[in-house]
Amino acid sequence: MKNTILGSLYLSLAASIWGGMYVVVKVVVDIVPPLELVWLRYVIALLALLIIGALTKQSWRVAKRDWPLIILIGFIGNTISIVTQEVGTMLSSAQMGAIITSTTPAFMVLFARMILKEKITAKKAISIVLATTGVCVIVGTAQIDTSNQLGGVSLIIAALTWSLMSVLVKRVPGQYSQIVVTSYSILVAIALLTPFTLGRLTKLDFQAIMQPSIWGGLLYLGVISTACGFLLWNRGLQKLNASSGGLFFFLQPIVGTFLGWVLLGEQIGLSFWMGTVFIFIGLLLVIRDDKPQKETKTVFME
Repeated sequence: MKNTILGSLYLSLAASIWGGMYVVVKVVVDIVPPLELVWLRYVIALLALLIIGALTKQSWRVAKRDWPLIILIGFIGNTISIVTQEVGTMLSSAQMGAIITSTTPAFMVLFARMILKEKITAKKAISIVLATTGVCVIVGTAQIDTSNQLGGVSLIIAALTWSLMSVLVKRVPGQYSQIVVTSYSILVAIALLTPFTLGRLTKLDFQAIMQPSIWGGLLYLGVISTACGFLLWNRGLQKLNASSGGLFFFLQPIVGTFLGWVLLGEQIGLSFWMGTVFIFIGLLLVIRDDKPQKETKTVFME
């Protein structure tokens, strides 16, 4: 039960951090395009992780047989998922983003069943239904503009790849530090993105980037959202089943909407509180149903 509570706490913190990320991305992406933004946040995150790794005296050795899995995680989760997420956030509405994000836990349940052979219990199924209902209540039933279709497709790809990555990280051998493997997976993403990014970086408006809201947003995305968020997510997945852990994604629209209310003066009504109740009931069912996991060390990843 202790592992379940700690895992729930780590995943809740990660999801809360990412809930605030959407507000930051919306501000920064007007100055730094999606591809360059992903590259910059990864470089910042890698520097932060290397400093943490040096201070904690991590061993950076990885067996040859485990490199294919780490590279796959870096390609699927750190590259495809994050790039399509940034593009989708830029091209779509907040409501569409919240609705499509809510499909991630369902995809994780399916991938966990196929790859990890995790059982789909009745409580998990009910939890997904309740939490999904809560998200739909929060975002309302407004019509989605067809001009946002490309953004919607990008967000669906992001949800699928993030779900697959989150299941694959459970396959990483337990002898590796999560700091080390997360660093390597981010390094893979940087290597893949660099050929497409270097020529575009010179076109950035560096004067605009020096605005506190922009460079502060980059630091948040790199250090807090990427480095800290990924580590918390991995830590939580160590202690819960992958299919159960995915449900904590539903905290993102709650945090995002709440921050919009507090920081931006956006209005929230009864539907927000009703939806939040549904989501928390779903999460409580998972916490009560999830069986303790053996302590393992995994990597990242969305």
